Amino acid sequence: MSKKIQPLRLENSGLEKGDWKILKSLNTPAKIQDFLNKMPFNFEKHGQTHTSVAITLKRNKSHCFEGALLAAAGLWIQGRKPLLLDLVTIRPDFDHVVALFEEDGYWGAISKTNHAVLRYREPIYKNLRELVMSYFNEYYLGDGRKTLRKYSEPFDLSKEGSYWLTTKENLATLAHKLDRSKHYNILTPKQVRNLRKAERIEVDASAIIEHKR
Repeated sequence: MSKKIQPLRLENSGLEKGDWKILKSLNTPAKIQDFLNKMPFNFEKHGQTHTSVAITLKRNKSHCFEGALLAAAGLWIQGRKPLLLDLVTIRPDFDHVVALFEEDGYWGAISKTNHAVLRYREPIYKNLRELVMSYFNEYYLGDGRKTLRKYSEPFDLSKEGSYWLTTKENLATLAHKLDRSKHYNILTPKQVRNLRKAERIEVDASAIIEHKR
């Protein structure tokens, strides 16, 4: 898969000039991550949201899916493919979505989360499974059960057009399309049965949050 693409131009984005310039200024994956870290977390106090990039910037808050869209837009402006990766868990845990990027043949990820774990990944992973597995041991419930089970193929937002950048509609349909895209199992049934729970000290450490409700 080629990771380079024609950079997203202002006139093709539908974004307001000020919003496009903000994203244009985030000219490295690290700068995008820093920007997302400063943005308050979207706790969805009034119901589920899946906001476009323009609405996310206007509201100045995001959760993982909204943050991944914003990151993907920033990467597209840089001339990188706007790729999402879906991490799928067992219930009652929550899935997680990150934006993918590639440097010199190695994969990294930009992540919006409110916790001390499931965060940014340096571009040091040879392939997607290797990157995904870097999240495995820190993906667990409060009782220590490790929950990560599947990951998606890279989901190329450039194939969806540009409506997700500016629409005022809830993008739940796009989130569901990502859910239905091709996914890969990461564990065998035997490996699932033999999983050891995370230790209490790990669970306690992961309870640290970045933004208060």
